[in-house]
Amino acid sequence: MTRIWISVAAAAGSAIALLPVAAWAQASPDFDRYGWGPHMMGWGGGWFGMIFGPIFMILVLALVIAVAVLIVRWLGGPWHAAAPHQPPSARTPLDILKERLARGEIDKEEFEERRRILGE
Repeated sequence: MTRIWISVAAAAGSAIALLPVAAWAQASPDFDRYGWGPHMMGWGGGWFGMIFGPIFMILVLALVIAVAVLIVRWLGGPWHAAAPHQPPSARTPLDILKERLARGEIDKEEFEERRRILGE
């Protein structure tokens, strides 16, 4: 039961401590002191903010996107659109056929037949 009374006492103490802040916040605001109202920051409520605001927002957004793209490209390393060019093999089909005959994979008749087909 004492814990409940301690909690109630802590809540009451907090409320009493915040009372001056609440009273200060309810006081009438001084618009001229802080520059609030229709003439905020001395611009006079003109149209400059409506035109330059979106332009600067687009420019800043484009700059952020450009920097992000450059960082990703830099971290990603080189990028190639197509596969690197492979030099053609120095071995011709006839050379491969001769090697297969030398290894004994095919006999003389099959070699002659395939060579004739390659010659056409």
